[in-house]
Amino acid sequence: LQVDRTEVIRTCINPVYSKLFTVDFYFEEVQRLRFEVHDISSNHNGLKEADFLGGMECTLGQIVSQRKLSKSLLKHGNTAGKSSITVIAEELSGNDDYVELAFNARKLDDKDFFSKSDPFLEIFRMNDDATQQLVHRTEVVMNNLSPAWKSFKVSVNSLCSGDPDRRLKCIVWDWDSNGKHDFIGEFTSTFKEMRGAMEGKQVQWECINPKYKAKKKNYKNSGIVILNQCKIHKMHSFLDYIMGGCQIQFTVAIDFTASNGDPRNSCSLHYIHPYQPNEYLKALVAVGEICQDYDSDKMFPAFGFGARIPPEYTVSHDFAINFNEDNPECAGIQGVVEAYQSCLPKLQLYGPTNIAPIIQKVAKSASEETNTKEASQYFILLILTDGVITDMADTREAIVHASHLPMSVIIVGVGNADFSDMQMLDGDDGILRSPKGEPVLRDIVQFVPFRNFKHASPAALAKSVLAEVPNQVVDYYNGKGIKPKCSSEMYESSRTLAP
Repeated sequence: LQVDRTEVIRTCINPVYSKLFTVDFYFEEVQRLRFEVHDISSNHNGLKEADFLGGMECTLGQIVSQRKLSKSLLKHGNTAGKSSITVIAEELSGNDDYVELAFNARKLDDKDFFSKSDPFLEIFRMNDDATQQLVHRTEVVMNNLSPAWKSFKVSVNSLCSGDPDRRLKCIVWDWDSNGKHDFIGEFTSTFKEMRGAMEGKQVQWECINPKYKAKKKNYKNSGIVILNQCKIHKMHSFLDYIMGGCQIQFTVAIDFTASNGDPRNSCSLHYIHPYQPNEYLKALVAVGEICQDYDSDKMFPAFGFGARIPPEYTVSHDFAINFNEDNPECAGIQGVVEAYQSCLPKLQLYGPTNIAPIIQKVAKSASEETNTKEASQYFILLILTDGVITDMADTREAIVHASHLPMSVIIVGVGNADFSDMQMLDGDDGILRSPKGEPVLRDIVQFVPFRNFKHASPAALAKSVLAEVPNQVVDYYNGKGIKPKCSSEMYESSRTLAP
C-alpha cells in the first residue's frame, strides 16, 4: 500500500525532501515501512518510466527510537553502491499540557438582602460553532464580596482546544440554595491573555452586568476579577521519552514447573515441535519482537523459575536460562529462543510456581536506575507461566514495591489452567494491595491468558499486552516530574508548531 510520495528534485544526487509523511504510531504494533527512491526522467512524472535507485525497509519503532535512521539503499537484495537514505521523525502530537489558575475578586455587587453575596465563577470555552462549553466551575465562597477561589488545574485542550486566541467567557454568579443563582457580571478573555499572570504578575478584568451598563449612567462595573497565577505544567508524551533516548529494557521469565508436563512428551507445554513453535515461544516472540526496537543493545536477560538446575539440581526461581549468572543476557529475541531450547533438556521441571523472586530481581535493576533521576531506562518484565502462582502474598508485595519504580510487568498465562487469581494482579478490576494493605502507586501489571489468542495472530496478543505500556511509562516519569533526557531545542520548537 503506497502511503505517499515526495516531490521530485531535479538533477541532484544528494536531495533533501521537504515533503512530510504523517503516519499514526502504535507502540504495540510492528509497523513495517518501505522507502523507495526512483529517478524520474525529465519529461515524465510517472513511475513506469522511472529508474529504481534502491529501497530500504525498517519499522516505525526503529525510526522513532533512533529519531534519525540512516540505512543503505538496497537494489535487488544488494547494496546500491554507496547510496543511503536518512529518515528523521518528529511527533505531531496534540497539546497534553495542563494549566493551573488561581482567581480572586474584589468589590462584587451584593445580591443578598440579609448577608453578602455567595460568589462562584464559571469559565466557558467558545467553540467554532458559536456554542459554549463549560470548562470549570469554582467552589462557592459564602458571604464574601472579595472571594479568593481555590486554584484549579485544567488541560490546555479543554480550556481552549489548544488555541491561545480562542475566546473564553467568564461569569460570576451569586449562589442560591434554590438553584436560581443571581447573575453578578461577566467578562471575556483568552488563554494568551491569562498567560500574562505567569511570573508573579496579575491580570485583572472588570466584571460587567450588561443590563446595568445599559440602564445606569455612571455604572462602572460589578466588581473586579483578578487572576493571581497561571502556571503551565508540561506533560511529556511516550514518544518524547523514547526520542529523548529512553531505552526499554526487556526481560523474560519462563515457567519451568512440573505442571507444564515432560518436555519430551508431545502433550507438554514445553514440547519443541519441529515445525510449530509452542505457546511459550509464540508469546515470547510476539511481545519481544516489538520491545526489541526500543532497546539499542538488543541484549535481553532471560530467566527461568520453578526448576531444579545443574550442577547440584537445587530448585531456583530466578536462574539464567543460558546458565551464566554473571551475564544472563541473550543476543536478540532469537538468542532467547535458542537459550530456551538448549536449556530444556538440562533441567528437571519442578515447583512451586513462585514469581516474586523474579519481580524482585528486575525491581532491583529498576531501583538502581532511579538513582540517575533521568528517563534513561524503563524495564518491562514478561512472565510466561502455565499456572496458578503459589506465592501470591509475596507477589502482591513485590508488585506494590515495583509500582514505585520505572517498570511494568506483563504476565501471559499459557495452557488451560484456572487463571482467576491472576486477574487480581491486573489492577483493571480494582486496586491491588499488598498483604499489609498498601495500594499500588500505579497499575503496572497486564495479565492475558494465551488461550484467548490461540486462533488470532501473534500481533493481536502483543497488541493486547503492550497497549498500556506507553501510558505506564508516561505516568511514571510525569508523576516523578522527570523530563525526557535530550529534547533538543529544535525538537521542542518543531513540536509546538506541529498541527
